[in-house]
This record gives sequence, C-alpha cells and structure tokens, in this order.
Amino acid sequence: MFKIHDIAEGVKKGQLRALAKAITLIESRNVDHSVAATTLLDELLPASGKSIRIGISGVPGAGKSTTIEALGLYLTGLGHKVAVLAVDPSSQISGGSILGDKTRMELLSRDSNAFIRPSPSGDTLGGVARKTRETMLICEAAGYDVIIVETVGVGQSEITVASMVDFFLLLQIAGAGDELQGIKKGVMEIADGIVINKADGENRPRAELARQQYANALHLLKPKSVNWQVPAQLCSALNNEGIVELWEMVLNYRKAMQASGEFDEKRRLQATDWMWTLVMDDLKDIFMRDRNVEALLGQVQEGVAAGVTTPSAAARRLLEAFRRHG
Repeated sequence: MFKIHDIAEGVKKGQLRALAKAITLIESRNVDHSVAATTLLDELLPASGKSIRIGISGVPGAGKSTTIEALGLYLTGLGHKVAVLAVDPSSQISGGSILGDKTRMELLSRDSNAFIRPSPSGDTLGGVARKTRETMLICEAAGYDVIIVETVGVGQSEITVASMVDFFLLLQIAGAGDELQGIKKGVMEIADGIVINKADGENRPRAELARQQYANALHLLKPKSVNWQVPAQLCSALNNEGIVELWEMVLNYRKAMQASGEFDEKRRLQATDWMWTLVMDDLKDIFMRDRNVEALLGQVQEGVAAGVTTPSAAARRLLEAFRRHG
C-alpha cells in the first residue's frame, strides 16, 4: 500500500527508496494507482521546477552516452545533482533502451549525486513522454538540479523531448558524408545548440568543417528566439574536451532567456500544452472504451479500408454512436 504523504516527504529529503517508490507509482498501469499518483504529484509540485532541463538528441553513433556521462561527471564534480531520463518509444520493438546506456555510463551510474532512469518499456510515445515528464518533476522535488532527457528513438520523439525541456541539444558527428544530409531540417529548427562530437585526432579538421557548415545553415534558418543565436561547437566527450564549453553554452542560454522573460514563459506554455495533451489522450481513451464505439469500430474501419465509406462519414458515425452513450 502506498502512503502518499510518507513517500512525498521521503522524496523531498532526497531518499532514493522514496524516489524509486514514487516513480514506480506513476509508471504503474493499475487504474487504482492513477489517483494516488496524481495526489503525489500535486504534493511534490511546489518543490519541483528548480532545475535546468536539457534534452539531448543525435544520430546513432554520435556518442550520446559518452557525452552525457562526461557532462554528468563534470556537473556532479561542481556539486550539482544530475538525473538522466530517456524517451525511447522504440524499445518495445528493438529491445534497446537506456538500460544498455546505464552499463556504458558506468562511472556516472556509480556517482551518488547522479540518478539514471530507463524509459518505461513497451509503451507508446505518449505513454513514455507522460511518465518521463512526471519522473522529471519527482527528480526535481528530490533535489536534482540538472535533468538530462535523452531521446533514444527517432522522429517524433525529438519534438516531444524538445517540448518538455528548457534547452535542446543536437549532438552530431563529422565524416558521415554530407553533414547536413544527416539531420532533418525540422530537428535543426528545434535545436538550441549544436555540438559536433568526436572532434579529436585526424577527425578534428572534418569536425571543424562540419561545425562551419552547421553554423552557416543556422544563419539561413529563422531563429527560434530573437534573444538567442544558436551556436555550433566542438567536443570530444571521450577525451573530456569541450564539456566545460558545452555547459557554458547551456548557462549562457538560460541567462539570456531569463533576462528576457522567455524562460518562464516557455515553461508556462509547456505546462498548459501538456495539460491539453493529457486531456486529449484521456478523451481518446474514454472514446475508445465506449461500448457503442467498440461495437461499431471494426465494421467502420473495414468500410474505410475497403473504400466503401469516407473517413469523414466514418468519423461522424463513431461520434454519433459515442453521443448515444448512457
């Protein structure tokens, strides 16, 4: 039995056992636990929000795990508490997840001021994002002042992670052909900073060329904010080079955004957008579980697939069936 107040107090004291219980509760698929999870989050909310939230994405092989570990160890060395979370909607298909990264981030996982959490397994992107957002709030309430959210999957998960963090970092590598072909314009447009990793040894000149190409491309894109010019920098996470500069980039961004008021405004918009996302998700769930809709759904879907009826007519039939509920 979950004792919500006791768990909340334990979390606020930074107790790992309470933190694990809190996350287990919000990740539970048990319907009876959902009210308890909401109560817990309400109790922890005033203690959350004091971290800097960093999203990290990058092409496969860009060295995300190595970079996160190097940055995490640097930050804990400065006295910060770091939580690493993942958004990995692909894990249910490939079996891969940040669990593998946890073994690769061996030093960071043993650091008493770091917390590494794999993404919930076998879930949809919406489900994973929901749990990750709530886990982020719990970690903040537990005193973690730097939250790193890694997107392990591709495509929509990058947009989702960008919508829950303060600073979105795009990690790239050089030497993979035409550098700008390796990343979608849409992801470039949501980045707050770009770092070319593995900029060492013989690869250094190629990395510098890639950095220049990205810098030029960024000047052609409409800036996300009039208060921030997205930088492109180099690093070699394996050699611990450029990590200090990476963190300075994040701090400079936060300083510029806070000075303009954009930092708080962005968080307010993210919170209200997230509320509407949850409302729409729950409405869809209620709709799909309605007995009138369930009875008609298979037949209507077959009709649309076979071209017998139009999607708009099918949608109207389903909505009319739903309105007859009760």
